[in-house]
Amino acid sequence: MINLSRHRARLVAVAATVGAVGAVSAFALSNASASTDASGNSHSLTVHQIAFGSKLHHSFKPSGTGAAVTEALAGPDDLSLLGDHIFVGFQNGVGPQGEPSTSGNLDSTVVEFTRDGAEVRQWDVKGKDDGLTADPLTGNIIATSNEDANSSLYTIAPKTGKVVHYAYNEALPHLGGTDAISIYRGQILISASAPGTTGTAPANAPAVYVVRLDATTKVATVRPLFAVNATAIAVNGSSAGSPVTLALTDPDSSEVVPASSAAFGGEFMLNSQGDQELIFTRSTRPAASLHVLSLPTSVDDSAWGTGEDGVLYSTDSSSNTLDVIKGSFGKGTMYTAVTPCNANSAPSTCPAPGYPAPYLGTVNLTTGAITKITTSGAAIQPKGMIFVPSSN
Repeated sequence: MINLSRHRARLVAVAATVGAVGAVSAFALSNASASTDASGNSHSLTVHQIAFGSKLHHSFKPSGTGAAVTEALAGPDDLSLLGDHIFVGFQNGVGPQGEPSTSGNLDSTVVEFTRDGAEVRQWDVKGKDDGLTADPLTGNIIATSNEDANSSLYTIAPKTGKVVHYAYNEALPHLGGTDAISIYRGQILISASAPGTTGTAPANAPAVYVVRLDATTKVATVRPLFAVNATAIAVNGSSAGSPVTLALTDPDSSEVVPASSAAFGGEFMLNSQGDQELIFTRSTRPAASLHVLSLPTSVDDSAWGTGEDGVLYSTDSSSNTLDVIKGSFGKGTMYTAVTPCNANSAPSTCPAPGYPAPYLGTVNLTTGAITKITTSGAAIQPKGMIFVPSSN
């Protein structure tokens, strides 16, 4: 999605963006009608819409007061798998700092679905839910709110229905909000999004937090994993194999790379969306060793094929749907939501020439090349994404 934090990041980082564009100018950006997986096998995929926000509703009190009103859900974003059910966060028009929607709504809605798209249950959480993940160690869903500022965190226990609100132990030192969540080696890792929203962020502002939850005090304690200006080894481009200094302006989505990936298998990946960079590490300790892959355009959420017979689930905020994508998937292939309009270099009015609407693609983790997948079935502008193998 295009938001104020990313528009601001474009202005702050225009010089860095020009350099990044030059570094990846030689990459191929294919618009082929079929994708090619990591083994060189082509395949086609079909999109089916299985759940519609317009058919789901929640009740709220406008601006938190008065009589409750009911409206349809909107803005599906992040999603996660817990057991055999899919959980999706609908943002319902709430602003990136928790501002009320045009209808006065202050709440996002997390919806539990069967894998066929039937609603099981829903929960409202205050603020704009931008990060959502399942914690298999506790059986809970974790949700972050407000990607630009005024951030907090919630846990949802699907078995009991209990929602717990957590406050951070300190004002977040990057002076921004929070975004994606990954569970990596038993640790909760959260993206430090929109640095500098509420002031001038320090040069070494955290890009990712390691978070510990205290269920007794309802406090989420944070410590930095690595900084926006950390040193990383360049994977590609003119500096390939050499250390470079990062200048991250848009820490966003994150994933744990499955072992089936030939490159970076078993590592944590942060996507600095506007900067068109993917950062990888094997560590959950400060001063982690990093690698950075430059991309020819911006991407959002990603998922790896871990078996040919699974399916991709994706949210699509443009159609307000949860979609399932079926076909033959490349094992170890990285599928991604390609989002040119979220690049720091994108014009304020977008889509525009050279900056098309979001589309499904694959990423070559050696060269950074992105290959477009032309799908059949329902039209899709993918957002959040997870891969579910057929064995699940």
